[in-house]
Amino acid sequence: MKISHALQSLIQLGLGVLWVAGTAPQALAQSNWAADASNTPAVTVAALAPSAVSPAATGGMIGMEGASARGTALPGLPSSNAADAARTPGVAFSDMGQGTGPVAPLGPKSDGGPLAPNQFQRFVASASGQALPLYGYNLFNGNNFNSLTNVPVPANYVLGPGDDIDLKLWGSIDTAIRLTVDRNGQITIPKVGPVTVAGIRADQLEKQLKAQVGRVFNNFELNATLGRLRSIQVYVVGQARKPGAYTVSGLSTLISTLFESGGPAATGSMRQIQLVRDGKTITTLDLYAFIHSGKTAADAQLLPGDVIVIPPAGPRVAMLGALDTPAVYELKSPEEPLQAVLGYSGGLNVLTTPHKALVERIDPANGRAPRSVQERSLNAAGLQTTVRNGDMVTLLPIAAQFSNAVTLRGNVAAPLRYSFKPGMRVSDLIPEPAALIQGDYYTRKNNMVQFESGKNISVDRVAGDVKNLLEEINWDYAAIERLDAKEVKTVLIPFNLGKAIKDKDPANNLQLQPGDVVTIFGVSDLPVPIEKRNQFVRLAGEVMVPGVYQIAPGETLPDVVKRAGGLSRNSFLYATVLTRESTRLQQQANLDKATRQLESDISSQSARLAQNASDSEKNSQQAQAAAQKVLLDRVRNLKASGRISLEMEPTDPVMPPLALEDGDSILIPHKPSFVGVFGAVLSETSFIHKASHTVGDYLEKAGPTREADLEAVLLIRADGSVLSNKAQRSWLGFGHGAFLRTPMYPGDSLFVPELVDRRTAYTQFIQGAKDWTQLFYQFGLGAAGLKTLRN
Repeated sequence: MKISHALQSLIQLGLGVLWVAGTAPQALAQSNWAADASNTPAVTVAALAPSAVSPAATGGMIGMEGASARGTALPGLPSSNAADAARTPGVAFSDMGQGTGPVAPLGPKSDGGPLAPNQFQRFVASASGQALPLYGYNLFNGNNFNSLTNVPVPANYVLGPGDDIDLKLWGSIDTAIRLTVDRNGQITIPKVGPVTVAGIRADQLEKQLKAQVGRVFNNFELNATLGRLRSIQVYVVGQARKPGAYTVSGLSTLISTLFESGGPAATGSMRQIQLVRDGKTITTLDLYAFIHSGKTAADAQLLPGDVIVIPPAGPRVAMLGALDTPAVYELKSPEEPLQAVLGYSGGLNVLTTPHKALVERIDPANGRAPRSVQERSLNAAGLQTTVRNGDMVTLLPIAAQFSNAVTLRGNVAAPLRYSFKPGMRVSDLIPEPAALIQGDYYTRKNNMVQFESGKNISVDRVAGDVKNLLEEINWDYAAIERLDAKEVKTVLIPFNLGKAIKDKDPANNLQLQPGDVVTIFGVSDLPVPIEKRNQFVRLAGEVMVPGVYQIAPGETLPDVVKRAGGLSRNSFLYATVLTRESTRLQQQANLDKATRQLESDISSQSARLAQNASDSEKNSQQAQAAAQKVLLDRVRNLKASGRISLEMEPTDPVMPPLALEDGDSILIPHKPSFVGVFGAVLSETSFIHKASHTVGDYLEKAGPTREADLEAVLLIRADGSVLSNKAQRSWLGFGHGAFLRTPMYPGDSLFVPELVDRRTAYTQFIQGAKDWTQLFYQFGLGAAGLKTLRN
């Protein structure tokens, strides 16, 4: 039944009194009267008695039909109509104003992978050897762009079905409610009624709602904001990476949706992207303007059902060479000035030559030779010439040539390019010898303060510093490299550096030309004669003044010892140790060669014995091979000393007139009183020297082992010479007795090696007899077989 307006007011007033008393009539919602009251306009409790409502007092909107009452009741007050609650979106009051974005799933997301090259890119790669990218398309590569959600709603946003409006009223009425725009574009405000908001801009919403509420209430204030926004469905078609239908936020624009969809494909246009609405083109977007200057004037807000059309790409040109962004560019018109296309890549570079650029053009009308090359200058007139579809523009770099430079390099203080002046000569480039002192000389010199304590200073260190602190200059030879442009070849002009700088000799103080390269050499770059080098030797031991001495070319050992004050009283001249670096290198090479030969001999012997050995002999051969391996390892670890034997007489030594070399080290020891015996002996030690004792006497004292090879004993003299046993080279052992009777002098040493082949003479004889017997046996069998065949 229908209820009059006056009766409705009485019912609402009675309900308000009951709620204030805390006794809300639960049966009211079930009565026919309450059902009939559902056709009346809704009024919230807060509007009647806001101060009397408690959280415990439950209630809702009365008389609101579920299809139109899409708002949310006050917190803690469930709807009195279960059917209405089921049809009301589940949005709590705490969600107001949070703008949680579209709830519908989005369309197909772009994978953002790299684009496959199109036909024009492949053509450019085959013609130039360079794989050029499409300009601007990397903007969409690897992009994880999400829908616009938690962003302020723009003022030009147009409301539509599905948008949430957070409405707050205070003053004569006090309420806060979330209302959702229904499919008819309306919201229903309690006690005010339906209000159409679809099509209203966001900045006009408060004005529209205030006018509608003002028809019913006075003395109030109103605030309306947008909460959760609707989702809209748009379509991306044409030459897109991922064409299809996309469900995006209501805040989405043309540009943001392009990012969501992945942008154009390799065949799609970046210059003519269209937004179509109801069959009409709303706007045309040029992404080049967006990329270069951020212009978004052509961007537009999307509405449900909008279609984004990406047409095929327009004319394209390739820009390569001396520019910052070589790529394939799309033209907006069939032809564009070259200056405009260069503007896309950042303009002309200072490293690009303005005199010439090459344009390769395609002319399909010429069937036999459709491609041609044009030359253009990059001046004002040349930049206004146009390029068209298929052109390949190559910008050339500037030449590396200097117009007025002379280069100075090598052992100089400042290896640089210097400005050329007319009439310039070598002495102008290098005005004084100080210009040849390298800068790191002073660095090394300053580092010498690290040795101020004196603990780290040694004779070797001082000798190295004196010799290596300054790189010596080759004053006799320097060179000028000059380009002969007519013959297209380099001419080398040598000159005497000393005469050019010190003497200003016109024959050597050559006149320079632009582009010349002057090279100054050091003595280490081109070895000079000995008399032109600084040579140093180290003299130590039993001399009156040990130290580092600079020697003159051809100076001998006796000369240097004399300069050092002569020998001391305790000197042992016979055992003088003279080491030389060049000799050490040669000795090490010979030692390495001997080691390889010994290794080859041991391997051959082991293989030969293994072929003829019986089972009982294999164990002994394995032990012998292990011993030989140990011996070989010892030989490998030997290092050459570079010592030169002076071969002086032990009883009356006299220094030979040996010419010294740079880096020689001379050590004159004091006279020892012992001799040494080491190797395969029971007692490796030193014995007091006795003038009457011989090699045999000291061997007896040391006690040779069973594995000692007495025929291979070596006598190492104190002067570095070695005396071997002649019995080792004789089958019958002649010379062994004479070797044992050899006298030994102070500082001498005996080395007793171990047997390489540890088989006894008897074992060797039996093994050989066995081998010969087997050979004769095989020979007899062969002869018998041959006789049988003949018969």
